[in-house]
Amino acid sequence: MTRVPNLPVASNLRLGALTLLALVLLLAWDATGGDLALARLAGTPMGFPWRDNAFLVHVMHESAKNLSWLFVIALFAGIRWPLGVLRRLPVRGRVQLAFTVLLSVLAVSVLKHASHTSCPWDLKEFGGVASHVSHWAWKVYDGGAGGCFPAGHASAAFAYAGGYFVLRRVAPRAALVWLGVSLAAGLALGLSQQLRGAHYMSHTLWTAWICWVAGFAIDLVAAPRASGLPAARPAAQHAGP
Repeated sequence: MTRVPNLPVASNLRLGALTLLALVLLLAWDATGGDLALARLAGTPMGFPWRDNAFLVHVMHESAKNLSWLFVIALFAGIRWPLGVLRRLPVRGRVQLAFTVLLSVLAVSVLKHASHTSCPWDLKEFGGVASHVSHWAWKVYDGGAGGCFPAGHASAAFAYAGGYFVLRRVAPRAALVWLGVSLAAGLALGLSQQLRGAHYMSHTLWTAWICWVAGFAIDLVAAPRASGLPAARPAAQHAGP
C-alpha cells in the first residue's frame, strides 16, 4: 500500500519565499500606476468598445464561469468517485483539493464585496461617474458602484491553482501542468475582462496571489493530518482476473 510522502520543510520555505517575492512585485506594480495606462489602451472617453462583445460576454465571461462551477461539482463528486490523477490521492487529499478551490473563490468574493473600488468602465475618464482611487484606500468612496476589487471572474480559474499543493505529493508533473493551466486560464479571463473595462490588471494579479496564498495556507494546515495516509491505488490493482 503506497503512502503520501512528506515534503521537506525546505520545499515550503522556497514556496514561501516565492510567494513573498510575488507580493513585492505586485506592490511595485501598484506603485507604477500602470493600471490606468493599460485601461486607456482599451477604453475611450465614450467607454470601452469591447464591453458588449459577444465572444467576451457569452464565452469568456458567462460560459467560462459556468464551466468553472461544473468543475467544482466534479471535484466534489470526485471525492467519492475519483477519476484520472484524483485516483492517486487519498480521500483527505481529494477533500482538500475540492475545498481549496471553493474556499479560494469565497475568499476573493468576500474581499470583492467589501471593496469600494469601482471598475474602469465606471471612471469619468471612460464616460462614467467615478474618480480613480487606489483599491487600498479602504472606506474611501470613489463615487462609483464599488465592489470591483479583486477580480472575481478571474478566480474562476485561479482558484484551481491551490490544487498544486495537493497534487505535488503524488504527481509532481501533473501538479505543474495543473498549476500552469489554471494560471494561464485565469490570465486569459482577466485580460478579457480588462478589454471590457471590468477590471484593472492589478485586480487580476491580486486575485491570482490571493488564490495561491489560500491554497498554500490550507495545505499548511491540512498536510500534517494527511501525511502518511494511504493513497488510492490504481483501478488495475482492484480489478479481478
